[in-house]
Amino acid sequence: MTMNIRPVQTGFVGEVTGIDICQPLSSADVAAIERGMDDYAVLSFPKQPLTDDQQVTFSANFGELEIPLAAQMAAPETRRFQKLELGDISNFAVGSTEVLRARDDKKRMYALANRLWHSDASFRAVGAGYTLLHSRINPSKGGNTEFADMRAAYDALDNATKALVDDMIVEHSIVYSREQIGFTVEGDSADLKPVKHRLVVTHPVTGRKSLYLSSHIGNIVGWLVPEARAFLRDLTEHATQRQFVYSHPWQVNDLVMWDNRTVMHRATRFDDLREKRDLRRTSIKGVGLAVDHVPVAQAAE
Repeated sequence: MTMNIRPVQTGFVGEVTGIDICQPLSSADVAAIERGMDDYAVLSFPKQPLTDDQQVTFSANFGELEIPLAAQMAAPETRRFQKLELGDISNFAVGSTEVLRARDDKKRMYALANRLWHSDASFRAVGAGYTLLHSRINPSKGGNTEFADMRAAYDALDNATKALVDDMIVEHSIVYSREQIGFTVEGDSADLKPVKHRLVVTHPVTGRKSLYLSSHIGNIVGWLVPEARAFLRDLTEHATQRQFVYSHPWQVNDLVMWDNRTVMHRATRFDDLREKRDLRRTSIKGVGLAVDHVPVAQAAE
């Protein structure tokens, strides 16, 4: 088979065929996928019946796997997977694949913030690079994942706004995103402390600029909080206009891979109290983002 990537709808999403990612990849295959990620930012791999171990093995081709904050904070007996690198993106109650989470389940309420536009792990000093999501069970309606092209969104800004945001430093925290849905995060204060990132980042391979936006942003350094949040809301509305957005309709065994440096994403609503949705997530730790991170000491100068 020969690997092929065809553009899907918007031009920043590619569909990959002609490769079996359940099997070990050659270095040439890995390099071709990475070139595809640079060219597009989101790649979908349809009809890939990966096991959990195969997903972890495939993901590890692209860097060190990240352990999600939710997995770190959860007690061992409440984790669905003991392999911490594997994220549980489902609506199952603890210890079951038949019983769904109750309306007031804390895990459900925490996960509802995934419906906000965000970039994975941007609340860490070095955010996630690639994220990979594999579908096992889908609801009959809804539950798509939407992606917004932050490169195109930056390009479409007027020159005055580009000049304003180019050197802007913003603060990210998991607390900010959960506050927006009225949920209070409890945990180690060190994990919840805001971190500072540039709002505009430059891709280390393509040189293209993009907005590093996320619902985890709660403030702009040097701004009053109300004016900062009003400006960030305007910017997010601009960046998520329909011409910048692709909505992925999940099919069983789809794997979708995206670059958190260049796109935001969100889950869309479905009847999670009655229908099952089961996806598995792996993330690559900080591919390229350390270059764009601004240490707290530097930002305070």
